[in-house]
Amino acid sequence: MMTFIYDVFIGWQRYQFVRVALVGVLLFAPMYGMLGTMIVNGRMAFFSDSLGHSALTGVALGVLLGMRDPLLAMLLFGVAFAALLCWVKARGKSSADTTLGVFSSAAMALGVVLLSLRGDFAKYSNYLIGDLLSISARDLIPLSAALGLVALYSALRYNRLLLVSANASLARSRGINPLAVEIEFTAVVALVVMLSIRWVGVLMLNAMLVIPAACARNVSDSVRAYIARAIVIALACGVAGLLLSFAAGTSSGATIVLLLTVCYAVTLACAK
Repeated sequence: MMTFIYDVFIGWQRYQFVRVALVGVLLFAPMYGMLGTMIVNGRMAFFSDSLGHSALTGVALGVLLGMRDPLLAMLLFGVAFAALLCWVKARGKSSADTTLGVFSSAAMALGVVLLSLRGDFAKYSNYLIGDLLSISARDLIPLSAALGLVALYSALRYNRLLLVSANASLARSRGINPLAVEIEFTAVVALVVMLSIRWVGVLMLNAMLVIPAACARNVSDSVRAYIARAIVIALACGVAGLLLSFAAGTSSGATIVLLLTVCYAVTLACAK
């Protein structure tokens, strides 16, 4: 027990890979906090889940094209998939959750089939769970750029997206194209999802995006407090989950999600 406590508070500092992973968490947790508030406001939780599932197809395409690192293929496919998803949802006669369910299942199945054909599925199965401790110092550069992009997008587009989510008809009357706004937002989410999926994992990603915002919504009475608390919750649970998982030898992503779930239960109990 003493060894566990030591590793949580002090022992991790001896290992460079843990220090690098901690910086990575400090970079992507605020992104998830900011994007999560917009996802929850727009009732788009299934969107981020579908984008996460599509990552396997992006990986498969990268492998088929002979790329050593499939990140570029994932990014391009993710943005294209997000745009197609928004277009079909807007044009289709089925409900949004039905459309998203179909796309989510199809994207993941296609990725598994393509990787299975080449016998590479086992090699890339780590994308399902992720590994935060595998973040390298080189990975911090695109993560920093992505954080800047998300912060800028949130500052410039938050009110517009909020209006579209609340009343699409009112948005149209003010010259705003709801479909264009939705495609733009999902493209940003797709970029963040594809960039971080190998560390967070397909199965844990949606929870990390949605739960911090859900926690903050329970205890916030203004938009500013809502965003700030979502970021703080994402950061606190991200850092605590990483250090606890290192000391206990458990999956980092799953540990963070469990902490977020506890946080949600606490905020739900405190909600007025």
